[in-house]
Amino acid sequence: MSPVKSAGLDQDCGADNTPQFAHSYGQQLSGFYTHLPPTPLKGARLLYHSEPLACELGLDESWFRAPKTAVWAGEALLAGMAPLAQVYSGHQFGQWAGQLGDGRGILLGEQQLGDGRHMDWHLKGAGLTPYSRMGDGRAVLRSVVREFLASEALHHLGIPTSRALTIVTSDHPVYREQAERGAMLLRVAESHVRFGHFEHFYYRQQPAQVKQLADYVIARHWPHLSGQEECYWLWFTEVVKRTARLMAHWQTVGFAHGVMNTDNMSILGITMDYGPFGFLDDYVPGYICNHSDHQGRYAFDNQPAVALWNLHRLGQALSDLLTAAQLQQALAAYEPELMAAYGQQMRAKLGFFEHDSQDNDLLTGLLSLMIKEGRDYTRTFRLLSEVEIHSAHSPLRDDFIDRAAFDGWYHRYRARLQQESIDDAARQQSMKAVNPKYILRNYLAQLAIDSAQQDDIQPLQRLHQALQQPFADQPEFNDLAALPPDWGKHLEISCSS
Repeated sequence: MSPVKSAGLDQDCGADNTPQFAHSYGQQLSGFYTHLPPTPLKGARLLYHSEPLACELGLDESWFRAPKTAVWAGEALLAGMAPLAQVYSGHQFGQWAGQLGDGRGILLGEQQLGDGRHMDWHLKGAGLTPYSRMGDGRAVLRSVVREFLASEALHHLGIPTSRALTIVTSDHPVYREQAERGAMLLRVAESHVRFGHFEHFYYRQQPAQVKQLADYVIARHWPHLSGQEECYWLWFTEVVKRTARLMAHWQTVGFAHGVMNTDNMSILGITMDYGPFGFLDDYVPGYICNHSDHQGRYAFDNQPAVALWNLHRLGQALSDLLTAAQLQQALAAYEPELMAAYGQQMRAKLGFFEHDSQDNDLLTGLLSLMIKEGRDYTRTFRLLSEVEIHSAHSPLRDDFIDRAAFDGWYHRYRARLQQESIDDAARQQSMKAVNPKYILRNYLAQLAIDSAQQDDIQPLQRLHQALQQPFADQPEFNDLAALPPDWGKHLEISCSS
């Protein structure tokens, strides 16, 4: 293992530009991790970073020039960092998998931001840990580029997610299906605690540790619940509701995670652990983005049910802290929260501002037409945003072969819109604010990866820029809103991604 040195720091932004770190997880949860530093890659170099996120974290451009880049490559630690690998367990593809843990990631520390928040700095691809099992502790460049783009895409779509700050590439060979370039990703999130953390200690029959972890999470992220008589029930109910709202977000933008194991489920209800994800091109409810998911467990339309199943596993792990009635009551909050959030978001996508009994039939009718003809999910709703109430012609009509079926639906849709007391311009603006023009299509990610493999970051940079304003009309990026080529619809993505 290469020695880890201290990075040289300078203050060239007119203020203290040095991040301040705490390590409450390491201090308060002894026995929940293993201390160890990252293992640097050979020939590592910074390839790309997110300027908007850097600004949010108070980092100026000097942090992305040598010698400070050493921290992004796992070659240096900053003052206050205390690197560790977390231990957890989990259910994978519905089966108990036993002990898992950070097999290729290192939690470097918790940055203290000026607004009082704490953000974990987590380095992925940082080398072997005691939890690597049969793995090599590494990440490859394609997986790092995909996670960087996906987490940025979801963030700017308004979906809770971990974020990605830097991409480091290297000359270090890593073997998956073939030899690839080793890489590292600096990921940030308010917490990396997963459902699987609680399962780990529950199945080891260590209820004191389950309670210790619950108390830590509540005090850190739900401090208003600390000390309340029914704090565990109130907290678990909020976890259930946050997870339900996350699923509603995924479903309304057409995002498939691909590997919703309990160890990939955040206790904060954020998206994390991007692997074989995919955004819908053609609307196929049973879309399976992970070619390793032979049973379709994590198909797009299964995601809400899987999330509830995972919450049941978390509830079981918390069963020493809650009564059976409290567990049932908390879990019963899932479906109403999911349906309320999904209904609200889909009405907004359709341009409905008031509730009406026919809304669900109109949505179902449109989705049925899209399934029948294989219409693109994102394009369909974006074009719907351009409808004019008093025009019998729809910009969507030419996308459908069965014009009679579409015209029948469109007639009912226009009649419904005419019930709203809002003009076309205001409604179109509102609809475009929730129906993105730009999403991270798999083929666009692949083109960025292919160029990054040659150290050409221009496609990556351009795609990242477009994804930062997914709802805006950006003429300079119109090619990135085009329908995918046929080859782009048939890319196979594996868990190694």
